[in-house]
Amino acid sequence: MAKIRTIGVLTSGGDAPGMNAAIRAVTRTAIYKGFKVKAIYRGWEGLINDEIEEFTTENVSNIIMSGGTILRTARSKVFTTMEGMQKAYDVMQKEEIDALVVIGGNGSLRGAMEFAENFGVCCVGLPGTIDNDLYGTDSTIGYDTTLNTIVECVDRIRDTANSHERIFFVEVMGRDAGFLAQNSAIASGAEAAIIPEDSTDADQLGEFMTRGIRKSKKSCIVIVSESKERGAYYYADRVRNEFPEFDVRVTILGHLQRGGRPSAGDRIFASRTGYAAIEAIMQGQRNIMVGMRNNEIVYVPFSEAIRSDKPMNPRLITILDTLSI
Repeated sequence: MAKIRTIGVLTSGGDAPGMNAAIRAVTRTAIYKGFKVKAIYRGWEGLINDEIEEFTTENVSNIIMSGGTILRTARSKVFTTMEGMQKAYDVMQKEEIDALVVIGGNGSLRGAMEFAENFGVCCVGLPGTIDNDLYGTDSTIGYDTTLNTIVECVDRIRDTANSHERIFFVEVMGRDAGFLAQNSAIASGAEAAIIPEDSTDADQLGEFMTRGIRKSKKSCIVIVSESKERGAYYYADRVRNEFPEFDVRVTILGHLQRGGRPSAGDRIFASRTGYAAIEAIMQGQRNIMVGMRNNEIVYVPFSEAIRSDKPMNPRLITILDTLSI
């Protein structure tokens, strides 16, 4: 196995609060351990185009508190092809980069896995996604901050909902995972969450409406996990048609959820996993994601991390149903 002297670091896919804390931890830990660090701008696309700069500890000063990513990010269609991966590999050879730390979500880590398999590159991933949908880790970089942002927004929306006696459907991010929706609903005291993981009822809206909202409340908050087919507008339109006595509004939080200063939780999570990524490389770990379970660092194979069936604790659904009556 070739000796590793230089480590590259990149952020890819959607930005997440805490990515800068991860970049800082990776850079400073690697330098402390005797490695060179080369920062790759704009993700896989930047690797292909050789947008690379050697970093010192000063490059990552005063970034731990900043949202977004100083390395910028991009989604690369070119990298999904063998030709694109070959270009990326050639640039790595030219820049003498021996290993990569990839900070991103499902698509980014899938790309790292395929790159590693096809070209024998040492890749270590950090779970950088607000969706918390990566398997094998209790949380992800950006999830805690985003959860807090959603709760703050819902608290404000509730003032209007109560004042005007309205039902608000608030759509949050999460793609095909309902972790943001379910936990923000519990934390904000919402009356219901409509999520893809709740398969106990074919009609979650109907269940919610018959559970007591029509009899006891004129205002409430329903958190809806984003969906291409059935987002907040779908459910709001149904209520307007089926229960016209209610005044209904929709709020799409959108990219508001991605921005802002990372929470203490995300800064600590990113720092711990960033440090552990360098330790993993030094230990000879390859093609794994660094995560945390039960507050302990774990190394999860890429093939497991990108599984699409990360389970949600069903008790969370029961808890929300109980507390919202």
